[in-house]
Amino acid sequence: QAQLMESGGGSVQAGGSLRLSCAASGATDRIYLMAWFRQAPGKEREGVACISTSNGFTYYTDSVKGRFTISQDNAKDTLSLQMNSLRPEDTAMYYCAASSARVNYSWRPSTYKYWGQGTQVTVSS
Repeated sequence: QAQLMESGGGSVQAGGSLRLSCAASGATDRIYLMAWFRQAPGKEREGVACISTSNGFTYYTDSVKGRFTISQDNAKDTLSLQMNSLRPEDTAMYYCAASSARVNYSWRPSTYKYWGQGTQVTVSS
């Protein structure tokens, strides 16, 4: 079993930046894919960015390309999401997720076995 815990959410004005972190513990050696998802009230959970822990390949949903950067620090078992040029439509609960699936990317929540508790990001106009 792996455990995930997010931190770094908060409130910012449009155009601002936030950095989210996810600390992984437990059976992290069996994790091959990690991602950030978000869910706004009344909307489905959507994948924002993901990274293959084996080869470092990263993928982003179109709405955040060029603004968000996902990265991992394997030595510290930490996943990060740097969010720049934030927009009001980025407002959501952000979740860290981890999977033992040996794929380069997946936007399906069902692919991910482990989830953090979420951290709120609010962007005001």
